[in-house]
Amino acid sequence: MQEKIDYARLGLNIKKKRQEIKLTQEELAEMVGCYPSHISNIENNYTKASLNILLAIANSLGTSIDYFLSDQYNNPPSIIDNELSVELAKCDTETKERILRIIKAL
Repeated sequence: MQEKIDYARLGLNIKKKRQEIKLTQEELAEMVGCYPSHISNIENNYTKASLNILLAIANSLGTSIDYFLSDQYNNPPSIIDNELSVELAKCDTETKERILRIIKAL
């Protein structure tokens, strides 16, 4: 059975991530190369995001496309693995070593 993307949830996930990193729609639109109204329309489910725009949004927000689809995706462990990788890439070596010790202790 073919599953359909819930664009309303996708838009809400984009909005949540954008607000989490304190970007305005205007700032995100400039990074993506589109109009702020297009970002608003995507976040509010008035239009569907193309794959190219979705990729640009994900890259601009420092995350992955599957982050936005995580609550619709059937393979959650890979989403978590990817998010961990993204966040770990931002850390310096000392922080990574501390995180590794914590993981091993768990």
